[in-house]
Amino acid sequence: MTSSIERIGWGIAFLLLAALGIPWFLWGSDRVVAGLPVWIWWHVGWMVLTAAVFWLFAQRSWGLWIESDAAVGDAEASAAGATAADDRGGDRP
Repeated sequence: MTSSIERIGWGIAFLLLAALGIPWFLWGSDRVVAGLPVWIWWHVGWMVLTAAVFWLFAQRSWGLWIESDAAVGDAEASAAGATAADDRGGDRP
């Protein structure tokens, strides 16, 4: 179950990832580092950061804004019940 603050935090994180994905502030810059333009380094670093944020989101809050908290709780309860039935040997009494 996620709180309202966590929902807002993920929303802000995704907005920042989208807004800063294009380095507007580096347009027109001709600086070069290690033989490549700085904006390419920005892009590579940004993609690594984005991958890490999406990994964290998938581990922690997958289904946010898609499933209601009640549906998530029901699905977790069903999964736990299925696991318990498997431990007892399936549907045998």
